[in-house]
Amino acid sequence: MAVAPIHKVRQVVEYALTKIPAEKISLGIPNYGYDWTLPYERGSSKARTISNTEAVELAIANNAVIQFDQTSMSPFFRYELDGRTHEVWFEDVRSLKEKFSLIQEYGLRGADYWQIMNLFRANWLLLADTFYIVSSE
Repeated sequence: MAVAPIHKVRQVVEYALTKIPAEKISLGIPNYGYDWTLPYERGSSKARTISNTEAVELAIANNAVIQFDQTSMSPFFRYELDGRTHEVWFEDVRSLKEKFSLIQEYGLRGADYWQIMNLFRANWLLLADTFYIVSSE
């Protein structure tokens, strides 16, 4: 499934707002994806963590069509490798835009990133276009 499905992220934000003032909440933004080998087996399946850029490169290398799930508002694709099916979920500007809209909708403090070291230029361009950015230093 998606790294951070928007409907689940919204549920967490709405719950957090019952306990914490909006101006003290920063939304965690995932800056990575997962490459799962199928079939998924609860308790034994493990995903490989990949960057968003690596996900797109993997789709291109395997001639996979990137689809967009409207429920989770997240991109994904499937490909075959060594006779095994893989399913990759990651973030792109469409999924990030949805997460950024929650920050605006609920008046949250801002965003923080999980895995800042993965360069994903499109994210930074969208972030700069959407928000006034202040360094926490």
